[in-house]
Amino acid sequence: MFERRHHAVWPVRVPKELELPATSVFHNLAVSALRYPQHPAIHYYGSELSYAQLLDQVERLAGHLQAVGVEQGARVLLYMQNSPQYIIGFYAILRVGAVVVPVNPMNRSAELRYLIEDTDASVALCGQELLGAIAPLLGHHSLREVIATGYAEYLHVPTDLALPEVLELAPLSELPPGVRAWQAVLAQGLRPAAVDVGPDDLAVIPYSSGTTGNPKGCTHTHRSVMATAVYACVWTGAQHDMVSLISVPMFHVTGMQSCMNAAIYAGATSVVMTRWDRRVAAQLIERCKVSVWRNISTMVVDMLGDPQIDSYDLSSMRAIGGGGAAMPAAVVARLRDKMGLDYMEGYGLSETMAPTHINPPEGCKAQCLGIPIIGTDSRVVDVDTLQEVGVGVTGEIVMRGPQVFQGYWNRPEATAEAFIELDGERFFRSGDLGYYDEEGYFFLVDRVKRMINASGYKVWPAEVESLMYGHPALREVCIISAPHPRRGETVKAVAVRASGYEQVGGEEILAWCQEQMAAYKCPQMIEFVEALPKSPTGKIMWRLLQEEEWRTVAE
Repeated sequence: MFERRHHAVWPVRVPKELELPATSVFHNLAVSALRYPQHPAIHYYGSELSYAQLLDQVERLAGHLQAVGVEQGARVLLYMQNSPQYIIGFYAILRVGAVVVPVNPMNRSAELRYLIEDTDASVALCGQELLGAIAPLLGHHSLREVIATGYAEYLHVPTDLALPEVLELAPLSELPPGVRAWQAVLAQGLRPAAVDVGPDDLAVIPYSSGTTGNPKGCTHTHRSVMATAVYACVWTGAQHDMVSLISVPMFHVTGMQSCMNAAIYAGATSVVMTRWDRRVAAQLIERCKVSVWRNISTMVVDMLGDPQIDSYDLSSMRAIGGGGAAMPAAVVARLRDKMGLDYMEGYGLSETMAPTHINPPEGCKAQCLGIPIIGTDSRVVDVDTLQEVGVGVTGEIVMRGPQVFQGYWNRPEATAEAFIELDGERFFRSGDLGYYDEEGYFFLVDRVKRMINASGYKVWPAEVESLMYGHPALREVCIISAPHPRRGETVKAVAVRASGYEQVGGEEILAWCQEQMAAYKCPQMIEFVEALPKSPTGKIMWRLLQEEEWRTVAE
């Protein structure tokens, strides 16, 4: 059994247990603003906002929210892309004791309608480019006010950086009834009354996408949000001088916790990108002397694929890592060659408010989830019997710790199904298959739902993808199943060629695969595309490709 075997590789000077602050998450901002009032809190395409300015704007927005009836415990939708306004909105909601409901900016009216009904949200904060999706819902169910903003409102200094199109939009002029302009709200100068918010009060309800049905809200208290923000800093020794590049969406728990909330807890600087652009990211690293970059592996693959990557000075980087998808070993090697850094992978879910596992900074293993983080107990259990299994045996990863959610919002049955009891303790069932090695490092095999069954042989797409990244002609790969008359289903690769390898054919790639892996794992076909579909968090949308493949064949 697991038996704390990972303690032998535990990072030096990192406690195995840690008492968390018994305060609200908002208090982290108040403390950093008191300590470092003039220090840049946010760098946004050349424009900056100090901690004193950030706190002032949070207080002004919070004053308005309180004035329009947002009470302690009420839910507020935060529906926008990465921007200074996202951070201001997040902390203003917490300042009045309300609950942040982070919304994927790709969501449209039907999805928003569901969230409004599920959370009884009366107010939403949104980017102006998203106003067309949410404004028609004013008056529906509980929603009575929307506060809209253009991200360019926070560009105070001219820049030569290539800006996302959304920052080129004309300022808002006429607003529909029930919609207020962000700057007009702040200009009121309202200040909120004090609220009594503690670690056990609700703070954030991120929604997990799930595999079937409507998404489920994951209820997190200030304690569980505080946990991973604090742990992220302690694990890596983050200090006030940290400069963090935020390129992953902050509506997702990785961007929210490992980036935004960790930086504010440390009083550090966040370099915020509204949309991913590999060249702009490299320019920001060079100009802002970025020291830490938490990301999605596909972003690193994209940046290293830029023919101009060697023209940028990236020497300020001290740490790089992330999660969401395993970093292919071949890319890890290229990253070490380019930057001299090991990619520190971690693992977490919406239900765990980001990491439950992370690699030790001085002992990173490639394609590895890492070891259970501070205060976390994780095991592997048999999927059918739910009994704990030993070293090297694949089963479902389960965990408990202060970062684990309370349960699913308004879903008592789903909550009950999500937990099991081991040794008298409540463990969350991740739905992920994995195993741990002799040193206590955890490895992900795949999602339970993603396995390909080819003539009775189990094929894990993530494993095949990792092997295929070793071919220099492949920039990105996604493995899906395809229907097969004899095998039931078989393995198919959807791939993007690397620059300079446009003439490499599928037969050559497939022949190479046959030399690298067991026959039953080998793709039987390969389709080359210009780009793979990705979610706002940068994850390859394998399910979309999978469904399209089976639908096309059926038709």
